[in-house]
Amino acid sequence: MASLKEVRSRIQSVSSTQQITKAMKMVAAAKLRRAQDNIIRMRPYAQRLTSILANLTRTTTDEVVSEYGQVREVRRVLIIAITSDRGLAGAFNANIFKGVSALIADRYANLPVNAISIMAIGKKAHDYYGRRSYARVGDYTHVFAQLSFNTVRLAAEEAMSGFVAGTYDEVVMVYNEFKNVATQFVQAEQLLPLVPTAEPAGTPSATAPDNSIDYIFEPSKEEIIQTLIPQSLKIQLYKAVLESNASEHGARMTAMDKATDNAGELLKSLKLTYNRTRQAAITTEILEIVGGAEALAASR
Repeated sequence: MASLKEVRSRIQSVSSTQQITKAMKMVAAAKLRRAQDNIIRMRPYAQRLTSILANLTRTTTDEVVSEYGQVREVRRVLIIAITSDRGLAGAFNANIFKGVSALIADRYANLPVNAISIMAIGKKAHDYYGRRSYARVGDYTHVFAQLSFNTVRLAAEEAMSGFVAGTYDEVVMVYNEFKNVATQFVQAEQLLPLVPTAEPAGTPSATAPDNSIDYIFEPSKEEIIQTLIPQSLKIQLYKAVLESNASEHGARMTAMDKATDNAGELLKSLKLTYNRTRQAAITTEILEIVGGAEALAASR
């Protein structure tokens, strides 16, 4: 049985850890509220812009659409893995690594390792793939320190220029999509090449034929498309980063809540052990005193 000093030391250690996990939970909750507001505001804009982009790719043959929508034989791939800068968020980062591995096994199993490049957004992905044999593209470990569209835009532009130049035949994003505080889903979403997709049921253009979509372009169709296509791609990556950011804080809040509860359970167990150990020590001392008194009485 552990000594009283050892048990007391463990109680103090667990109590300190519990205070830290409580504080981290509160910080994550505050950050989650802001991150959740950001992604809720971004989703309708990104979805509508993607919808317009899908319609344009079906109804136009513009060169800008062609260069970003060119489907080639897949020989080189860029995977954008979006993780966090810090840990203590449960399986948040590990799920991304598993998702990337599953994507490679399912879609790119026939490609050699040197044909797959990783653009790591977040320090955890940067460190993880730095120890692997995949080629790393760029250094975007600073994105979450000052999260904004401009910081993410640089990563999107590098991926886009690599695709246009033929360095990559496909660009895929792997990120955690935010559902709620306790639930995040790993998504593997193709960024390039552009693929015309049908709109979700219930949207106005989904119920109308493609040829009924008639956009009015101002100042000109060419200028609008040249601006809209690259902007839409950047927005898609920015949305994925915002989804990951909200998911990270949700996962960390959940993990710290569970850690706080576990620390509470452990404290109860340690305090029970401490009381039992103390009671056993007191009983032993009483028995020794009574035994000594009886021995003295018997010797008289």
